[in-house]
This record gives sequence, structure tokens and C-alpha cells, in this order.
Amino acid sequence: MLFRRDRGGGGAEGAGEAAFAVRKSEAEWRAQLTPEQFRVLRQHGTERAGSSPLNAEKRRGTFVCAGCGNALFDSGAKFESGTGWPSFWQPLEGAVGTSVDRRLLMTRTEVHCARCGGHLGHVFPDGPPPTGLRYCMNGVALRFEPADG
Repeated sequence: MLFRRDRGGGGAEGAGEAAFAVRKSEAEWRAQLTPEQFRVLRQHGTERAGSSPLNAEKRRGTFVCAGCGNALFDSGAKFESGTGWPSFWQPLEGAVGTSVDRRLLMTRTEVHCARCGGHLGHVFPDGPPPTGLRYCMNGVALRFEPADG
């Protein structure tokens, strides 16, 4: 499920919000998430570059949404982009949606979880083959589930 929302004015959830399968009140999200996860996933924040232990994650497995557990990226699509954030060349089919982000005086493509709408990061057209895309994700918005349990 890929769709677009216009995130021109910034701010947290609200106008333009799609009907996601997982919906919670702000209080429910705050109770479930750490303050940093809430800031990134629900308020469209960005973690500090190089701060995520997921940058060094090399095992086989799946990266899932820290908000709802939705499977987002297979570890085989992860690559070292040198940006300081976990990067992937392709999400799992139907796992993410995109929207136009006009904050910070530029136009970017925001990536969010298709199941709960949580902000994950942005996608850029400077990645490796075969897609040429770089899904630059906030590690705090993800959780890693190793293939071997």
C-alpha cells in the first residue's frame, strides 16, 4: 500500500492523516514508546546521525516498525550508505507509504509505516542498484528481529 500525504506545514499527526490499521491516542503512543521513539515516530523527528546500534547490524533478519511491529525491511536490502543512519535499497512489499515533506525549506519524500503511520525517515534517489534508492531510516523507529530467533 503506497500512498502520498502532503506534509507541508510540519507538525505532528492531523491534517492529511490516512486511515491506518493501527490507531492509538497520543497518550497510548506515549505510554508504549520511549520519549525518543515518540519524538521520531509520532512527531516526525530525526535521531542524531551515528546514534543507532542498528547501523552495525549485519545478521540475517527483518527490521520492523518499533511502533507496531510491522515488517518493513529484509536485512538483505540493507547497505552501508555512510550517512550515519540505517539504509536500505528496498522495503518489503506494501510495508511503507510515502508523503511529500516540505519542511526544512526543501522537498523530500518522507517514508512512514503503512500499518501505523509512524515516521521512519526519508527516501532519496542516490542508492545502489538494483533500485537506485536509499531508504534512510531512523534506527530508533526500527526494531531488529534476527532470522534465527
